Amino acid sequence: MDVNFNPDKQHTLSNAVSISGTGLHTGVLVDMTLKPANPGFGIQFQRIDLPNQPIIKADCDLVTDTSRGTTLQVGDAKVSTVEHVLAALVGMGIDNVLVELNGPEIPIMDGSSAPFIDLIEEVGVLEQDAAKAWYSIDENIYLYDDTKRVEMVAMPAIDYQITTLIDFNSPVLGTQHAGLKTIKDFKTEISPCRTFCFLHELEALIDNDLIKGGDINNAIVVVDKPVTDEEMTRLAKAFKRDKIEVKSEGYLNNLELRFPNEPARHKLLDVVGDLALIGYPIKARIIANRPGHSTNVEFAKKIKQYIKKNKSVKDVPVYNPTLPPVYNLQQIEKTLPHRHPFLLVDKIIELTDKHIIGVKNVSFNEWFFPGHFPGNPIMPGVLQIEALAQTGGILCINTMPEGQYDTYFLKIDNCKFKQMVRPGDTMLLKMEFVGPVRRGICEMRGTVYVGGKVATEADLVAQVVRRS
Repeated sequence: MDVNFNPDKQHTLSNAVSISGTGLHTGVLVDMTLKPANPGFGIQFQRIDLPNQPIIKADCDLVTDTSRGTTLQVGDAKVSTVEHVLAALVGMGIDNVLVELNGPEIPIMDGSSAPFIDLIEEVGVLEQDAAKAWYSIDENIYLYDDTKRVEMVAMPAIDYQITTLIDFNSPVLGTQHAGLKTIKDFKTEISPCRTFCFLHELEALIDNDLIKGGDINNAIVVVDKPVTDEEMTRLAKAFKRDKIEVKSEGYLNNLELRFPNEPARHKLLDVVGDLALIGYPIKARIIANRPGHSTNVEFAKKIKQYIKKNKSVKDVPVYNPTLPPVYNLQQIEKTLPHRHPFLLVDKIIELTDKHIIGVKNVSFNEWFFPGHFPGNPIMPGVLQIEALAQTGGILCINTMPEGQYDTYFLKIDNCKFKQMVRPGDTMLLKMEFVGPVRRGICEMRGTVYVGGKVATEADLVAQVVRRS
């Protein structure tokens, strides 16, 4: 990544760029074009060779096969082996891109992400005028698979960090681990690492005609059992080579390892690619013990569900206390009739014709805490709703012609309390119109955020009345 790269902005490509190659499993020659996309577009694949040119989003909920790489599918349209190009996009900080294909599988190239990194660097990365909404993991998220002996955990962290450990009971590979302390190191430390397989897996794939695009140069082949001359001759024929032999280290003689722990690093590469399918950029420390595509995707689903449960980060207001407010306390008092101790909004930090965001700093000295509850102070839910109502009152009055107005709430629906509000919390109070104001009737959606999570939400209807 460039030294001036701003991780808090969204990025796309500076221009379209293309590459051609063979799909590992289908053997089909595919042309792939990466195209710039608008902020918020995300990563999407398009099969331009099919009727109606269907688009498939990079989303873990659309994964239909993980047996030999990760496959996305919508209807009859599939895109296979997406993990290496996804890893390259994440590694280069690309948020928005359309990946056009005229075939069913991403080209395997040399079995790593490096060719796709080169492709991106050919045109360059473009910063967009849109904030990148990161999601921070606030608690440990675990995935265990006893059958596959896989263990994965995502822990709170200030960056995106990954550690992988592999142990296949192989005397050749042994136990290996790899780490990525920051995504900035992905290009040099992880992207060149190629996929690997065991010779016995390779033989089974050849027997079932499942690696039609296989070439001895796009995978590390681990040989951890004796091989007969007859088997070597058969392999040489399958890969259109005069001769294939096993090196003393236990690998086929097709290549030199780029790192001593290249297999573990490739597993890390796969984790980066598969977790891109969460659909949200996350800050977390991932530890993956014996990961594979199926468990990576299951883990991505688990993290995605956690994020959705805690509300999409895109909806969470950003509060910078160093910026001057839109309304300070004195201006709020000029608009609302409420006074201490019942004025529950300290300032307004954002106001448009569609929404408003207010701030309430919850102090231990609030008048209601001695009675709710002694020794366990919790802000009453009804007062959280009142704080939303007061914030919404300013939004409603802001839409009216000049004059003095009061707001009276007529209805509250779908009210949910998801998180307790305690002393020391900062409540961000967001109210949004859900329809046009008609005859002074305002319909709004209200949300209280605390610590980046939804604490309370409700639908509110108010009437604005001019003071006589």
